[in-house]
Amino acid sequence: MNLPISSSEAELVIPELIMLFGLIGIILIPNLGNASFRIPLTRIHVPVFIGGSRFKSTSNPKLPNQVSLIIFISALFFGLMQNSYGKIGDTLEVTEFSRLFSLIFIAALLLATIATTHRIPARPNVKPPNDGDSENLSSKKINALIDNRRQVDFHIILIMVGLGMSLMSMATHLFMLFVCIELASLSSYILVAFHKESKVGGEAGMKYFIVGSVASAVGIYGMSLLYLWSGDLSLDALAVKWSESSSIDPLAGIAVGLMLVAFGFKVGAAPFHLAAPDAYSGASSPVAGLLATASKAMGFVALMRILVSVTMPTEGEAFWYITIAVIAVVTMTWGNLAALTSTNPKRMLAYSSVSHAGYMLAGLAAIGSGLGSEEAIELVLTAIVFHLAVLVIFKFGAFLVLSLLETEERGHKLEDLHGLARREPIVAGSMFLFMLSLAGVPPLSGFLSKFLMINGIVNISAGTGASDATSVLDWLSSVEPVFWLAFAIVINSALSMFYYLRIGLVMFFEEPEDSKSIKDAFSLRLAIAICAILTVIVGIGPLSDSLLEMVADAINSFVSN
Repeated sequence: MNLPISSSEAELVIPELIMLFGLIGIILIPNLGNASFRIPLTRIHVPVFIGGSRFKSTSNPKLPNQVSLIIFISALFFGLMQNSYGKIGDTLEVTEFSRLFSLIFIAALLLATIATTHRIPARPNVKPPNDGDSENLSSKKINALIDNRRQVDFHIILIMVGLGMSLMSMATHLFMLFVCIELASLSSYILVAFHKESKVGGEAGMKYFIVGSVASAVGIYGMSLLYLWSGDLSLDALAVKWSESSSIDPLAGIAVGLMLVAFGFKVGAAPFHLAAPDAYSGASSPVAGLLATASKAMGFVALMRILVSVTMPTEGEAFWYITIAVIAVVTMTWGNLAALTSTNPKRMLAYSSVSHAGYMLAGLAAIGSGLGSEEAIELVLTAIVFHLAVLVIFKFGAFLVLSLLETEERGHKLEDLHGLARREPIVAGSMFLFMLSLAGVPPLSGFLSKFLMINGIVNISAGTGASDATSVLDWLSSVEPVFWLAFAIVINSALSMFYYLRIGLVMFFEEPEDSKSIKDAFSLRLAIAICAILTVIVGIGPLSDSLLEMVADAINSFVSN
């Protein structure tokens, strides 16, 4: 029997196989029951187990969440243990780079699964409403039944997101890359609109789907033009074709520009970010956290594949350098200014994600300037990937806090955070740490990632200023424009302090609307505490060295390929 992949190839994708078989399991397990099949013309019944009256253990509405937790924990464990790399067919390759991003995606999905344990509560033994029930009681029973029914659907979609993202990171063929992105994206659209009974949820999901579909269509059109130009969509073949071209072919340039529109939407770059704030505010906090971390990382993987692996010239500046630089500055500034006026915490964090996309785009623009040495380019790439990795810690941590507030139907306005320090001092302290890390305050992990980014950009621009300048202004006027990207990051980081600190002010100095403690959600509180601890130790502890080493190895494999 010929299997699709060999046993050696299967060993390379154990985390993905766990998610695949887990997806099948999460569909089948809740439907296990005492159904049987009667052999015709006999009284013999053969059990088939699918259907009938479900067993007590498989009818538990909490089971899908538990299965999903096992799947992602197992995938994360085997991903961390993996030390073998290689190709799988003609379109996939497992490298240190792809495996690192797979771990980033799985970690974000694991946090989302933990959060939904309490965000979509499962209540066993719920009965439908009776005629004698009050309107309030009937509504509660109906909502409980809906939540129970949603458990399987939500986690099926969540695993599909994980599969799409993980396979995308391994793609060595542009068509495969797009297919995997769309698998993850279409599943994400459903997750955004998952709470369709709320007007804001359904509207957000529809907006996100329409804008995302248009962006994807533009990207696919660009991909088709690229195929017309090269005759091959393999990333290696495209890179060779591009390097052999003495000038930029208009067809190829237009194709790359169209694909930048698609990937710009995925990373939340201006002006393609306009649907993101609505999506974040309309989705549940775990889903919003997934969009702010894993989905953004997926977009940057695609950008790095196209801009650095394919279209980056061996010498001189890339044709997209100025465009990406302008988009980067506009994105980070637009995001921070919009966040200043926002009163919805999720919307504020959405604009914060836009600004962080601008910081990382600035790094890509610096690479495209053609001024940096190989070491400086690798430093900037390391900073970008490191920032994407640590975002899962403190950015998702902030959404976990909002998810905790959502268990009591709060977290949709800034007033819901008033006096949180008096109600939940540990939760409020963790939230403040996340805000400081997002602002880039030392010695937290957010500071380290921004410092690496600024340091890398400054290294690329080093030596470009006039050595005979008689004043600071003279030197600034002579330095290459790439230097101003680092300056823009510093200015925007200072600007972001205003809305990040506002979160801290309302938590510690405002009166709470409710003096009661928030619902006891142990797993969610534990996840928040772990994210808070990691926010600190990844910034100053030995764990930062380990993570930086892992990222450096990933970048080495990316550059060598």
